[in-house]
Formats: sequence, C-alpha cells, structure tokens
Amino acid sequence: MTATYWLVIGFVGQIAFGARFVIQWLVSEKKGESTIPITFWYCSIIGSVILLTYAIHREDPVFILGQSLGSVIYIRNLILIDRKRKSIAQDNQYNE
Repeated sequence: MTATYWLVIGFVGQIAFGARFVIQWLVSEKKGESTIPITFWYCSIIGSVILLTYAIHREDPVFILGQSLGSVIYIRNLILIDRKRKSIAQDNQYNE
C-alpha cells in the first residue's frame, strides 16, 4: 500500500475514535445528564483497532502500546455492561 492509503487508514481510525466523544456529548445533552452510551465503546474499539493497525505500520512503539491497552479496556467495559444487562434481565424475570 502507498503512503497515501496508510494516511487515509490513520485518519479513518482517528475519525472513528474521535466520533465517540461527539456521540457521548450528544447523548448526554439529550438525556440532560452525563452518560456513556454503548456506541461510545464500539467506536472506541473500532477506532483503536484501526489506529493500532496504523501504529504497527508506522512501527511506533508508544502509539502501539497506547492503542493495545485501550482495546483491552474497551472490550472489558462491554463485557461488564453485558453482564449487568443480563443480571438485570434475570432479576426482572424472577420478579414477574
């Protein structure tokens, strides 16, 4: 791939990663309170993986480390959210 294609990949990753903040802001404004929607975490993972790919191509160890750790945290947050959702659904089932 040419350098231009890699720049496009880097910018797409940065846009996906940055979009999470816009999404979080808009959802919080709509609800009238600070909240982190699930799409925040998906944008985080998508942007992080794309940026990690770009960082590996650039052979930038600082960038690689930062994006590698972030992806693990974002995935863990989705696991915790899913676990809570299942627990609430199970509690509701027992209360019916």
